[in-house]
Amino acid sequence: MSGGFPVDLILFAMVAAFLVLRLRSVLGRRTGFERPRREGPHPYDPQAARGGPATDALPELPSPQIEPDGTRRVVPDPRSPVGQALMRIRAVDPSFEPEGFLHGAEGAFRMIVEAFARGDRDTLRMLLSDDTYGGFEGEISRREAAGESQRSEVRAMQETKIDAADLRGTVADVTVRFVSDQVNLTTAKDGSVVNGAEAVTELVDIWTFQRDLRSQDPTWKLVATQSA
Repeated sequence: MSGGFPVDLILFAMVAAFLVLRLRSVLGRRTGFERPRREGPHPYDPQAARGGPATDALPELPSPQIEPDGTRRVVPDPRSPVGQALMRIRAVDPSFEPEGFLHGAEGAFRMIVEAFARGDRDTLRMLLSDDTYGGFEGEISRREAAGESQRSEVRAMQETKIDAADLRGTVADVTVRFVSDQVNLTTAKDGSVVNGAEAVTELVDIWTFQRDLRSQDPTWKLVATQSA
């Protein structure tokens, strides 16, 4: 979970390791600078979560892109401060493309939510920074010690939107807002409900991904999370 990304896309499989390979090939893949109520306690938020003008010609004004599954993917106006930051990231890493990044970030979001619920430490370690992993792992250990089980299902993605971006040297941060419909349920050893419900709930998560653009590792790691 060289700095360029593989060109070919790997089909999703149900095995976590195979999903991680797909994520590595999709997150940040370039296809051009294209257009683009939460209830109850949040089930996974172990820790809470960022100019100069670009010289490239400005692309056309982007607009929200509605996917066949109904997901609304939003890339910032390239004239905005966030859009300018994304262009600076692309200047360092020409393979970076915001629309492709959003697709990959959504895949990472689903994988991390499911891995956290399963207690899949191997997948989380690949996709999270050390500090963020520590928070997730601590909550998994607490659940295990209490004999609790977590069930999390992402039923639908309503929106993925790039909220912020930053570039410090060759280290890039991109913050994404995820609006999703989920079922989250925590049960005790005896099967009683500790937290959550069977009902579908809309959740808003704001996650920040980070990568050193000169690193040979193409994975964008989750470095911060917060719920809105």
